[in-house]
Amino acid sequence: MRNTRKVLAVGGLVLLATVAVLSVVGLARAQEAAAKVVDPGVTKFAFLAAAIATGLSALAGGIAVAYVGAAAVGAISEKPEVAGRTLIFVGLAEGIAIYGLIIAIMILGKV
Repeated sequence: MRNTRKVLAVGGLVLLATVAVLSVVGLARAQEAAAKVVDPGVTKFAFLAAAIATGLSALAGGIAVAYVGAAAVGAISEKPEVAGRTLIFVGLAEGIAIYGLIIAIMILGKV
């Protein structure tokens, strides 16, 4: 139970940091895009959507790695020859965060 709280706390901090970074980047890009005729409301919500996509995927990836990693360590302690297979599963769990980052990049590419 305590590990879940730690994962959620770290995930929340990642979400907060992502929102802060994307807000700063959003302000810089909004000033840069001022020459273009783009609705500021669209830009604002695009950066919010990108921050949410990245933050929530990082949170979900952290939770997934926590569960899969714990199971992998247990499996390796019983059968050391499955270490290679368990690393693949942990890598797949980490991929969740990468998918969210790709979606955020795609959203920001449209603004």
